[in-house]
Amino acid sequence: MAIEVRIPTILRTYTDGQKAVEGSGATLAELFADLESRHSGIQERLVDGGELRRFVNVYLNDEDVRFLDGISTKVSDGDNVTILPAVAGGALGAEPRPAGVVAGRRAGML
Repeated sequence: MAIEVRIPTILRTYTDGQKAVEGSGATLAELFADLESRHSGIQERLVDGGELRRFVNVYLNDEDVRFLDGISTKVSDGDNVTILPAVAGGALGAEPRPAGVVAGRRAGML
């Protein structure tokens, strides 16, 4: 049995379009190194300076690894690892919407 790693759309170019891949290792660091051996380039998108990149969220069996042991978190066969890039929105330099304005109209008006 292996560890299932769910890959977000933005990183699927490294996994030939696969939504999930299998890997092995005793820790997340070892798992990512194992993935790198078969999916060249993916590790540098996840790890920087031996730590998880700031805007990459990793979940082990639905638990955020930042609240466990980060990249040193132990993993086992049968575990599920989900990689989610952080998402931010909004336009740079955009002015805040005035109070009562919803999607270009004033609230309560047609």
